[in-house]
Amino acid sequence: MKYLFTKTLFFASAAALLFASCEGTKRMSKQDKGVAVGAAGGAVIGGVIGNNVGKKGNTALGAIIGAVVGGAAGGIIGNKMDKQAEKIKTEIPGAKVERVEEGINVTFDDTNPDGSKAGVYFATEKFGINDNSKLALDKLVKIFNEYPETDILIEGHTDNTGRDAYNMTLSRKRAQAVANYLIKAGVASSRIVTQFYGESQPKYDNSSSENRTLNRRVEFAVTANEKMKAEAKQEAGQN
Repeated sequence: MKYLFTKTLFFASAAALLFASCEGTKRMSKQDKGVAVGAAGGAVIGGVIGNNVGKKGNTALGAIIGAVVGGAAGGIIGNKMDKQAEKIKTEIPGAKVERVEEGINVTFDDTNPDGSKAGVYFATEKFGINDNSKLALDKLVKIFNEYPETDILIEGHTDNTGRDAYNMTLSRKRAQAVANYLIKAGVASSRIVTQFYGESQPKYDNSSSENRTLNRRVEFAVTANEKMKAEAKQEAGQN
């Protein structure tokens, strides 16, 4: 079994490297590259990369890459995600939006004029949703409801203040508080999954008060749900 996995990983990696080195791909659009990568490796490459990214400290990106459909259907999904990502960028100041494969990773890394953080952040040892966070979440709710055929992963994180076990529980409460807020505002609970990692995945070194503030956060990973995947496959003739 170990040999089979190693062999599969070798050929998947080789396919990805071959694709990346082809002269023709340098002139392709992001959408075309996404389709080609999907055709070359599909979910096999996505799953392997997703696991590796998660182990390195960004499980949100790992979840997105691991959910890759690939092929022409992946290109169709990518087009829809492009529109949603652009809307988040436009309507939510402070949002850092990354389009990864067929999904969207949303974090916050900005400061309001009054010095407070723009986006979804928490006070030390707290998990309540403050007024600044509500502003960002209310805008996210509208966009999430405008694009209902997506699943939403919410990850909770803390800084390194406090003990590991306490921070793990605190990060769970933060993720759940955000999930509850979205659900109460009208986002279907069936779309939402929460995960939590305590202090194990800092975005920044916890050596300063500013950095610890940025680490007391949630992150969002937005991926296609089964309906969107099925419709994309049907449109692309992959069924």
